[in-house]
Amino acid sequence: MDSPSLLSDPLTIGGRQFNSRLFTGTGKYPSMASMQQSIERSGCDMITVAVRRVQTVAAGHEGLMDAIDWERIWMLPNTAGCTDAEEAVRVARLGRELAKLAGQEDNTFVKLEVIPDSRHLLPDPIGTLDAAEQLVKEGFTVLPYINADPLLARRLEEIGCATVMPLGSPIGSGQGLNNSANIGLIIENAGVPVVVDAGIGVPSEAAQALEMGADAVLVNSAIALAGDPAAMAEAMGQAVMAGRTAHLSGRLPRREQASASSPTTGLVQSSP
Repeated sequence: MDSPSLLSDPLTIGGRQFNSRLFTGTGKYPSMASMQQSIERSGCDMITVAVRRVQTVAAGHEGLMDAIDWERIWMLPNTAGCTDAEEAVRVARLGRELAKLAGQEDNTFVKLEVIPDSRHLLPDPIGTLDAAEQLVKEGFTVLPYINADPLLARRLEEIGCATVMPLGSPIGSGQGLNNSANIGLIIENAGVPVVVDAGIGVPSEAAQALEMGADAVLVNSAIALAGDPAAMAEAMGQAVMAGRTAHLSGRLPRREQASASSPTTGLVQSSP
């Protein structure tokens, strides 16, 4: 069997194929040029954009729409800053119009975030489910950001969400995959792509998520706040490819005891 490669192993979400399994964001970068370089070197072909921050021209988002090649990069509008389901649905509709302004007339994607807790930034499961149900009815391709809750993930899939996006650890914390056991359960039972979102701090954690069987990761803070964002973006892209290839290759089973890597037969015997 041929070895898996980037181009022979695309990820399909909502009927659209993506060659990269690393998704990135547009916030927190030290400059617009740094963001552009990072997107380029990451190899990603989908980035998430905070609809409200673009609309209000928040700091760091001035000129964002003109800074990205929307013919190459697929926009994933997100509902960041929304605290309840009603607000999230309204911002999702605005995000669809934002994608149209970028020339993506058929873009119905939305990264659904409902986060009432401004301290810990944990998603509201009930508000997320309510908003997801409404958005699916309206024809959106919904990618919901959730706690690593296998039951909620199953319910969101049942109502028609295109992915589930469990957090590895709190947003921007860089704590890694603290919820790996639950993420593993979600991966095991999911019939839609699983995208690990939030908490990844270094490339080895991105690789770990893909090795576990996650279909993709979304990484923003770890890239944007790195000492050299573009170099970190490139490292994340490489790690995701390595993790995916390792997952497809099949890891060595864990054993209770050591197992010699060299043969134990045909050894040269010492003279009596």
